[in-house]
Amino acid sequence: MQQNQYKEIWKAVQFHPLFQGVDERTALSLVEECETLTYGKNEMMLKADTNRQGLLLILQGNAEVFVKNAAGQEEVLEVIRKGEIVGFSSLAEFLGLTSAEKTQANVGVRASDEVQALLIPFSVLAKRWEDQDVHDYLLAQVAIRLRDVYGSLAEQVKMARGIGEGETILARVQDLMSDKIASVTPDTSIQEAARRMAGSKTSSVLVVEDGELKGIITERDIVGRVVSKGIPFDSSSRLVMTENPVTISRFAYYYDALSKILLNGIKHLPVVDDGEISGVVTLTDLLRKKNDSVMRTIKKIDEADENNLPEVKGAIYEMTETLLRDRVPAIALLDIITKLYDRLIGRAVELSLAALRKKGFEPPAPFAFYLMGSAGRGEQFMLTDQDHFLVYGDTSEHGYFEKLGAEITSKLEAAGYARCKGLMMSSEEQWRGTLLQWQDRVRKWMLQSTNENLLLAHNFFSYRFVTGSEALDEEFEAKIAELLDRSKIFLYRMVQAEREQEIPTLDEPIRALFKLGRKSIDMKKEILFPFHHSLQILSLYYGGIPGTPLEKIASLKEKGIFTEGFAEDLKEAFNHVLDLYIRQRWGNKGGNSILSFTTMSTRQKDELILSLRTFRELQGMVFARFSV
Repeated sequence: MQQNQYKEIWKAVQFHPLFQGVDERTALSLVEECETLTYGKNEMMLKADTNRQGLLLILQGNAEVFVKNAAGQEEVLEVIRKGEIVGFSSLAEFLGLTSAEKTQANVGVRASDEVQALLIPFSVLAKRWEDQDVHDYLLAQVAIRLRDVYGSLAEQVKMARGIGEGETILARVQDLMSDKIASVTPDTSIQEAARRMAGSKTSSVLVVEDGELKGIITERDIVGRVVSKGIPFDSSSRLVMTENPVTISRFAYYYDALSKILLNGIKHLPVVDDGEISGVVTLTDLLRKKNDSVMRTIKKIDEADENNLPEVKGAIYEMTETLLRDRVPAIALLDIITKLYDRLIGRAVELSLAALRKKGFEPPAPFAFYLMGSAGRGEQFMLTDQDHFLVYGDTSEHGYFEKLGAEITSKLEAAGYARCKGLMMSSEEQWRGTLLQWQDRVRKWMLQSTNENLLLAHNFFSYRFVTGSEALDEEFEAKIAELLDRSKIFLYRMVQAEREQEIPTLDEPIRALFKLGRKSIDMKKEILFPFHHSLQILSLYYGGIPGTPLEKIASLKEKGIFTEGFAEDLKEAFNHVLDLYIRQRWGNKGGNSILSFTTMSTRQKDELILSLRTFRELQGMVFARFSV
């Protein structure tokens, strides 16, 4: 290795506790004894049941520490990030507490993406052993790992006893999927496709051409697209297949598959990696191989009536508890829970329509039902109060929709949604109306930008279409976009209001914050609201992008407003803040959103500081766009 290469490594590790405080000459001699290693994605870094040569310091990328359970399945214990060390189990050998000849039953470590690491042999550790800072660092790291391991063990024991299952929601798709694939070509007849389904005893067939997945046909497609429409059975499969179907990797987790299935309203997921088809995973597979809490929840929602609507809340909360216990990432958790709540909303609307139909009332015009607030943003993991509005087509029969709004509000209240104290519900006249009425209403907010109207607008523009006429929704969004195109002054007023609530930096060390008397932060008021408002303003400025924060981030990236790197940083920061927020609120049974720094690990504090920097960068973009 060349001298300049050693210097590059030294620059990368000079502030790490294992190297900090030594002069450059000594440091370079230490680095010369180390070895830089690179690993490809999913490549093994440390194998189980093998002796360690030293500690591995991650310079770039992420690694997973895993162990195989009794069933031979892999369980990920923790993720090791840049700047962290793996291999602490070998310290006992270094200290002479165990014999290196006795191979320990160690965990395995693999790269979860491209990884660069520095192997620090025990000889280097021995030379640094007299430094008290090195002692303190290693003791702190071992203590943290010990705490995390005991916490993980406790959760796993509770889960195994409480749920009665050996698998966790972190099971991989490859352990759940069926590798028996029924396939046809695009030119194969529909009849032959149906015959292959029957022969393989499966409910779907993949449409493949030259080894490439072109589409999928399900039993539901045969009924809905062929039988009901009278398409001849000798027609080609390409006429009825779903093109470019949603797929998933075999290395993805159970919750990834469940999220995709629920979010896309499908029941079959082809498993594809690098263009190679390896199987199919279905909703049935997920429900059969996992505990039945998901199945019970979906069944309760779909079969809910006025008598058992209250039971649905408990079922969704049970699912949320499972996802939290299994450390599912916050964004994935909300994907799943939001889809379940959306299903509940849709069921409440169905029951409301049925109730009015029993009384002899039919909708005089198409309608679209929207959620606002945390539900609109897809962040409602606990049932709070109702935030929704109703848009309907041109009609003089407003009375029907007054009744419909009242029915929906009543059904949602029965399901556990409290009535909104601010009366932002479709049962109220100002939160329902025709397209023209809504256009006039929103125009008024924009022209008269009082603080009250700004608050109404902030809540309104968090809207998300949930059920009803998709054509009407498109027309509604087009009308709103027209208004926004002529309302830059309104957006400027929104920005001026945001300048009064800048996201804190927390750039100082947490210890310095204690000296200043700051020991906590309001996650909702100081972080999430400013973040959502900044993202909302940019989305409105560039055409009124609706949907969840992730959908807005993706759209702004596609429009070239965000770079790909910034979009990923923003998603990662959002995921971290949400994780802290959800666990804070859930642990307090829906209580306040005040996060105390004393309850956070060092890693959580560092990640929070980085997340806030990213959020401030977003806020800065908004301020710069509307600078005077």
